[in-house]
Amino acid sequence: MAEAWRGDEIPLKGLLVGHYTDLEAMTGCTVLLLEEGAVAAADVRGAAPGTRETDLLAPENTVERVHALLLTGGSAFGLGAAEGVVRFLWERGRGFPTPAGPVPIVPGAVLYDLGRGAVFRPPGLEAGYAACQGASRRVAEGSVGAGTGALAGGVKGGVGLAGYTLEEGFGVGALAAVNSLGHPFDPLTGRLYAEGLLEEAERALLPDLARYRGRREEYRYPLLLGGNTTLAAVFTDAPLTKAQARRLAIMAQDGIARALRPAHTPLDGDLVFALALGDGRGVGLPLLLRLGAYAADALARAIARAVLLAEGLGFPTYRALAAGEGA
Repeated sequence: MAEAWRGDEIPLKGLLVGHYTDLEAMTGCTVLLLEEGAVAAADVRGAAPGTRETDLLAPENTVERVHALLLTGGSAFGLGAAEGVVRFLWERGRGFPTPAGPVPIVPGAVLYDLGRGAVFRPPGLEAGYAACQGASRRVAEGSVGAGTGALAGGVKGGVGLAGYTLEEGFGVGALAAVNSLGHPFDPLTGRLYAEGLLEEAERALLPDLARYRGRREEYRYPLLLGGNTTLAAVFTDAPLTKAQARRLAIMAQDGIARALRPAHTPLDGDLVFALALGDGRGVGLPLLLRLGAYAADALARAIARAVLLAEGLGFPTYRALAAGEGA
């Protein structure tokens, strides 16, 4: 069987993660820096996405490798943070080669967290640059970066990380910024939908549900609609082609549906990026199948970790609600 990653560190070479967190504005951004670039693809299932440079990820299009990925709060305003990521990479000579010099390729996507902080200050150039400066293989989780102002079905959302190392030696992981319309837990029982996928150490984070008060049935699908979207990146060191990376993103979307209900709604911009750190020569179908299956499990676990590790910052948390604190 595959071995689950332990702790909050990405064991894959060539991938660093950095956050910028603005607690006053209750927003932030998360950057995935790709030291040697990565073959990339995306799959959009939500009906309200906000994106940057996703068309070039289609398998038939020219650019094969991207140099960073941006997940950000601030709705459409937050796309400005990509300028800081581009500048950081350009200063270091990294990008797609052109006659005028390298052009950094930085796809990105936004979630809606407007109105949750004391001030209006969406992530901009400085935020994206600062996230790059702080990037490392160790990844902070919970109410940080793109998950700073995130909410998930009425409780605090955030950022979560999970992954596996397969028997073949390749790794596959997922990073999620959870800001969903759907609930991460069953309102009648209080149990996380993704609880069954958690590893033993992660199950130690689960709250005691003895004091949980089951909530009325209509809470399962709320009528009060706010800003939403779950953003995710799945990544592997297997040498996938662009078409195979696209299939990885498609299969990984099932992790959102396993962990959040409802998912992919008309008011979510749910999107999964896939990043393949290898040389792009391609893998056999059996390995691709296994990578996709574990990517979906990793994404469901990452969503659960985001909710379990989130700090309230003025909003109710799942752990507090499950312990009987709140209606």
